Amino acid sequence: MTFDLLAAAAGAAGAPPAWASFLPIIGMIAIFWFLIIRPQMKRQKEHQTKIAAVKKGDQVITAGGLVAKVLKVDETYVELELGTNVRVKAVKATLGDIILPGGKPAND
Repeated sequence: MTFDLLAAAAGAAGAPPAWASFLPIIGMIAIFWFLIIRPQMKRQKEHQTKIAAVKKGDQVITAGGLVAKVLKVDETYVELELGTNVRVKAVKATLGDIILPGGKPAND
């Protein structure tokens, strides 16, 4: 009988704890967080602050690739001039980038 108790205790001592099986999953979640999710959240926050700073007279690139001049800025909309007498109203969140004065779009 004592031999059975000793064998059971030795077998239990050799097995890893139950929480150790979750360590690889926790490690994968941490890797995804630091390599994918966190940088994307940072880029999104930078884009939102950049778009919130759009003002009249800025040149912007829309998400569709159109280069336009900002005529009017609202809370959610911007009025853009694409060419002579060509004005469109766009959702502010669809602006892709702001072209710096004297700068050129990347594809020109």
